[in-house]
Amino acid sequence: MSHSFGIAIESLVAILLMLTIGYCMLLNARLKRLKADEHSLKATIAELITATEIAERAIGGLKHTVRDVNENLGNQLTSATQMSLQLKKQLLEGDNVLRRLSKIAIAARPPEPEPTTASLSAANAVAAAAQAFSDRRRSDGLAA
Repeated sequence: MSHSFGIAIESLVAILLMLTIGYCMLLNARLKRLKADEHSLKATIAELITATEIAERAIGGLKHTVRDVNENLGNQLTSATQMSLQLKKQLLEGDNVLRRLSKIAIAARPPEPEPTTASLSAANAVAAAAQAFSDRRRSDGLAA
């Protein structure tokens, strides 16, 4: 009996060894897949690092461009403001010249004989229209 008991134990050990070998083969296949995944993951990480470096350089270039544009716009706004102020001054001077010329033209006219009522009302209407036109201004200070 001890002989058949020994064979049973050795058979059991052989079966367990066969199961162990099969499991080791399964683990070996999984490890190979894991190594392949590791290499593809390293390649993906390298590509991401490269893309990140390119993006960082692009962002640096964009920041530089924004800074240049901001400086140019600031200079242009400053010069536009100065030009606007200069134009306002010139328009005020033009209004003053127009008023003085109007006064000179009125003073240079010879006195007219007593006008009739119809011609007086027409002259008053023209004068009122001219005065309204010269007094009219836009909200930004320019003459209409």
